[in-house]
Parts: sequence; C-alpha cells; structure tokens
Amino acid sequence: MDVFLRAFTDKDLPLYSSWLDSDHVKQWYSPVEDWLAEMRERDTTYSWIRHYIICADDTPIGFCQYYPYWKSGEEWNGSIPANGTYSIDYLIGDVRFLRKGCAGKALQLLHAQIFAQSDAQRIIVQPDEDNQASRKTLLSVGYVYDAKNDVFLLEC
Repeated sequence: MDVFLRAFTDKDLPLYSSWLDSDHVKQWYSPVEDWLAEMRERDTTYSWIRHYIICADDTPIGFCQYYPYWKSGEEWNGSIPANGTYSIDYLIGDVRFLRKGCAGKALQLLHAQIFAQSDAQRIIVQPDEDNQASRKTLLSVGYVYDAKNDVFLLEC
C-alpha cells in the first residue's frame, strides 16, 4: 500500500469534519469546533502549522500536521528546550485503515519533512494517557517515552 501526504485543501473540510465526529477519533480531538476553526484559518492565524491529508493508494484516510512547538504558546514540554522542538498531531479517520501500519508510514513521511527544517532538533508528542494505539504507534516509529517530561520524544 502506497501511503503519502498531500496538502490539506478546503475540499477536505467535510471529510475532515466527519473524521473528527467519528467515535474512534472524537474522544481525542475535542472540542471539534476548535479543530475545524484551525483548519478554516490555516492560511491566516495558523499559517505556521503545516496541515496534510494522509492518503493510501489515492484514498484519503487521515490527517496529520506539524508545527514549531515554540510558536504554539503551549507549555507541556517540561525541561525540553522549546527552541528546535516541533510537535505533531495525526489521526486515521477511515476505520478500514486502522491497524494496517498507515499511521506509522505517515509519521515517517512527516518526520522527514520536519527534520528537513534547518532548526529542527527534536519532535515531542503528548498523546492522552488512555490513547494506547497512538502511544504504540509512536514507539514503533522510534520515539522514546520521556517519563520525566511526560512526552514521547524523537531526536534528529
């Protein structure tokens, strides 16, 4: 199965909205309206975030994004320096593609884009403690769990 990323477009909003409203996604992506607002403002307020649709053999199956952590205003990095740090979000929305390795392949593509940035030194992710599927996926693609900072970490 060929997995690739393509830029998110306005045509993707209805599909993205349906994924956010699906049972296996909405518990991790709420409030849904905040995520939809970010996508509607991706060319203005959130232009510093790179948004993608994950495709498998030309079928849109999910969403991912990356951003420079220090621009986010978030403060969950613990003692990890904010400069040089990026973070990601991802989901497989099409249930037919869950547990098929697509998320891991998409993350590897996303990592390549992040580490191509001249300032990128690391990626941190903080999935919900109950999101075991995401935690296992992160570990499978090379992240380590940093218990001191309560984040998953991948260094360049």
